[in-house]
Amino acid sequence: MEGLLTYISIATMMVVIPGADTMLLVKNTLSYGPKAGRYTVLGMATGLTFWTVIAILGLSVVIAKSVFLFSTIKYLGAAYLIYLGIKSIFAKSVFSLEEIKSQANTLTNSSTHHNRESFMQALLSNVLNPKTVLVYITIMPQFIDLNENVNQQLFMLAAILTSLAVLWFLTLVGIIDYAKKWLNSPKFQKVFQKSTGLILVGFGVKTGI
Repeated sequence: MEGLLTYISIATMMVVIPGADTMLLVKNTLSYGPKAGRYTVLGMATGLTFWTVIAILGLSVVIAKSVFLFSTIKYLGAAYLIYLGIKSIFAKSVFSLEEIKSQANTLTNSSTHHNRESFMQALLSNVLNPKTVLVYITIMPQFIDLNENVNQQLFMLAAILTSLAVLWFLTLVGIIDYAKKWLNSPKFQKVFQKSTGLILVGFGVKTGI
């Protein structure tokens, strides 16, 4: 396979450039802690794995060529991002660390709920993202040698993309959690939560256009 380093460079840029996944990760990590952030990363990785399986089965090309299927995924994804954004805008302010510590018993059950919710949000956000399909049918094929096993190459390229995404977002979780010591002001969290919501709505509108 030729141009592997070029592909890695392109994949890295795709991962690092802020998008809906980044905003979702920042929101969940700041709101519910680093564990929720890691569950968000797991959801993202699962969503990418889903599209890898779809691509290997050859369905990604079918979806991309079907106006109805592609449009359905596109608008469902847009609607979901807008839903997450509106939910964030109107959500109650997150607890401060002091409030969380004073409610330790409640936190255990609540934490499990938030972790599960963070995972599902990231999973659905990726599964319903039509741009993921385009990555598989426009960028990856440029680095595939048709004289070799196409599925193996596709799997390797997808694994590289997923691994880069996981490494970057896990690093981002650590950075956010470290910075949270200075960003734990309820006022900041309230403004950030609503700003994140507006940005997610913006990504949703952009996805639907």
